[in-house]
Amino acid sequence: MTVMAERTPQMDVDEFERIAAFAAAETESVRLEFIGGRIGVKGVPDGDHGEILLWLQTVCMQHRPDLGLYVEQGLRVEQYRAGRARPDGCVARRGSFAGQGEWADPAGVLMTVEVTSYDRDTDARDRKEKPLAYAAVGIPVHLLIDRDAATATVFSGPGPEGGYQERHTAAFGVAVGLPEPLGFVLETDELARYVR
Repeated sequence: MTVMAERTPQMDVDEFERIAAFAAAETESVRLEFIGGRIGVKGVPDGDHGEILLWLQTVCMQHRPDLGLYVEQGLRVEQYRAGRARPDGCVARRGSFAGQGEWADPAGVLMTVEVTSYDRDTDARDRKEKPLAYAAVGIPVHLLIDRDAATATVFSGPGPEGGYQERHTAAFGVAVGLPEPLGFVLETDELARYVR
């Protein structure tokens, strides 16, 4: 008797994009991603989440006015199982996404940003899956603002085997450096205001 391994069908990325477009047209409360071969529902951000992104946008503009913080820009993360990710923020040179559709090429992205949500999927999605996806497509820096742990973690040096080679975590209130191609320091004192 031969036992065959059960196979999980892999969704085609074109199918995912049709589903995501339909969901976006029907409701503003559902935002979908396709990471690690499965569809994920991205949590709807709360007010503190938005304030963190506004803070980061202001800091980036002060240090690097040539850059913009693009909120919720979809990215093609092809090397990671033909995925589609929607980071909370992408730091890129202004004009990097001009003429691109909902799911843009990540080549011009200098840093992705994720701010943890208070939902059950944030551990797997924000702390594990997304950093791997961003490193796999060569995004130089990834910033995780973890509201549960009250920390900011900077990932850098995307490696050839996947994942980031460098990782630095600092508690809110401790300055954290963003390596090149950004090259400035984040004073994280204000982030403590936005945790429960």
